[in-house]
Amino acid sequence: MKTNQTFVCPNCGGEVRKGSASCPHCGSDERTGWSGGTYLDGIDLGSDVDYDEVLGQEFPSSHKKKAKFSWIAIVAAILLLLAAIGFIKILM
Repeated sequence: MKTNQTFVCPNCGGEVRKGSASCPHCGSDERTGWSGGTYLDGIDLGSDVDYDEVLGQEFPSSHKKKAKFSWIAIVAAILLLLAAIGFIKILM
């Protein structure tokens, strides 16, 4: 009977060969305790990052499209509501 030569990484769920130094999927290892809590240790991400600014820099067209779509949806909802009110008044 063949024994199982792999185990499941407790951090990401990826398959890891027994005896591996780290998970090939997420990088967790014995030193980090196979945990996601230490995944980004030592990386200075800064705390004063403006998410909207970064989003606009990384995805300029999608960020603007999302805002434009929101306004169109709001205007359409208001017009639909006004039309419904007018229709109800006609029926009464």
